[in-house]
Amino acid sequence: MLSERRLQVLRAIVQDYVGTEEPVGSKALTERHNLGVSPATVRNDMAALEDEGYIAQPHTSAGRIPTDKGYRLFVDKLAGVKPMTGPERRAIQNFLEGAVDLDDVVARTVRLLAQLTRQVAVVQYPSLTRSTVRHVELLSLASARVMLVLITDTGRVEQRMVDCPAPFGETALADLRARLNSRVAGRRFTDVPRLVEDLPEAFDHEDRGTVSTVLSTLLETLVEENEERLMIGGTANLTRFGHDFPLMIRPVLEALEEQVVLLKLLGEAKDPGVMVRIGHENAHEGLNSTSVVSVGYGSGGEAVAKLGVVGPTRMDYPGTMGAVRAVARYVGQILAES
Repeated sequence: MLSERRLQVLRAIVQDYVGTEEPVGSKALTERHNLGVSPATVRNDMAALEDEGYIAQPHTSAGRIPTDKGYRLFVDKLAGVKPMTGPERRAIQNFLEGAVDLDDVVARTVRLLAQLTRQVAVVQYPSLTRSTVRHVELLSLASARVMLVLITDTGRVEQRMVDCPAPFGETALADLRARLNSRVAGRRFTDVPRLVEDLPEAFDHEDRGTVSTVLSTLLETLVEENEERLMIGGTANLTRFGHDFPLMIRPVLEALEEQVVLLKLLGEAKDPGVMVRIGHENAHEGLNSTSVVSVGYGSGGEAVAKLGVVGPTRMDYPGTMGAVRAVARYVGQILAES
């Protein structure tokens, strides 16, 4: 365990390096920070931090920079994330409240996160496996053609055309709509197949084929839409950090193009807290020089998906964590009200 004084020195090194982009020397530390000890003591503390792997010396400089291990301890010992200011919170709320549908919510969230953090923003669409049915609408388009509209509690809307095996009257369609919603509205998507399996038996023999066709389309929609979707933005922000990537930026960009990699980076949606993965904690080799800050979002206090940012390990962790958490909270509110 580090002493509180050496932890204070490490915090100062991280803050200075993030702010100046220059390796930090003991003289600069004692001038910029009220550490309460002599430069010689600071040098000794820095030597100890280097021996323990928390900081390292770039071969071209007399100063020191934090290692992945140093950033990890810095994040773990954070007293709190940096809160958003009142104007920042209002700007987030006003920007997101203008969204017209779920796609717009996700697109605006990506743009907002990229602008706030100046990193790469990644937003996962709400997963249907963790969503509930808000309403199922059935609209007659012709005597044997129906439009099925599925609306989720997260604002997702799916439409499907159903060609029925026989004409289906308005009265029968209204009956199916009412019976279907009484069974599935407010219920988890994963429960829907079990809840509707005997529904055709409630209808006259000549209508059962059409009811089964409509239900099959509904269940196929759930299967099709189970695939996780992501939106990414702000990749151009990485070009500002060229010197932070020891080899080249291409492996980072290639990794960001792989959706499976990004989903693993964001982590399980059921874990709603802020998660920080630093450097080599990211299993994908192309992202070993990056950090990922992610958090769950959703309505009703339950996370249905994740959002986050990817940037160099030299990032403003308190500010980034605060921004990611604030945006997630507002997205959750919008989903709950939609």
